Formats: sequence, structure tokens, C-alpha cells
Amino acid sequence: MTTQQQIENHIASQPEPKQSEMRALDRLIRKAMPRCKLWFMDGKNEKGKAVTNPNIGYGLQTMKYAGSKTREFYQVGFAATDAGISVYILGIEDRKYLPKTYAKKIGKASVTGYCIRFKSLKDIDTGVLVAAIRDGVAATS
Repeated sequence: MTTQQQIENHIASQPEPKQSEMRALDRLIRKAMPRCKLWFMDGKNEKGKAVTNPNIGYGLQTMKYAGSKTREFYQVGFAATDAGISVYILGIEDRKYLPKTYAKKIGKASVTGYCIRFKSLKDIDTGVLVAAIRDGVAATS
């Protein structure tokens, strides 16, 4: 199964209105990041145990860890949660940047160093979300 098929199957498995929200967010991110690499992570560890929510990722960066280890990973991703949707913007080193720059402008959302959580897309300014995504991509390109 291709990554695109995995993403489509995951989104289709969600109840409404979450399914529609995820489709809209997927379109929004793909428009902001055309021709990007797609990722699907099912949230299970190597033993098949669920350890996190499944997530969809976009883009490509090389993450550096202590001890000079590196790993390819996505730049932007999102996951459906019980409370709504979490968008992950990875690679911005300054953990105060996203909250300081976007928390007051985005609308009804929680903004941390790398995550923007909201109940519904209608609760946030999607233009501000796209600006945050573009900042994250610029930081990791």
C-alpha cells in the first residue's frame, strides 16, 4: 500500500466531522507545501503496540540527535486526537518562537514550542496556521 493510500484509509476511518476536518487540513498543508514527501505513521512501536496517535507528515528534514545520530523525518505533521487536531511543526529550535509569534493571532488554539492544538479548523485563522507552517519549513530547509 502506498503512503497516499495509507493516508486516505486513515482519514476515511475517522468519524465525521473529524474526517472532513482532516481532509481540509490535508489540502491546506499540501497547498502550502506542494510536491513534498508524504509520511504516514500508524502510531505503533516495533512490537505492534499503539504508543501514539497515528499521524500524517509532510516534507523532509534531517533531525540531529545527541551523539551525532541523525534521522530523516517530516517537517510538518498532524494527528487526530480525542480533543481535536494537533499540528506538529518540527525543527524550529527556539521553543518560544511559535507561542510568541502565533498564540495571540491564531484563534482558539493551544500553541506550544512545536504543536498547535485546536478543536476545529473553524476555531482558528487558517492563514495564520499556514504562516506558522511556512516558518517551520523555512527553518528546516
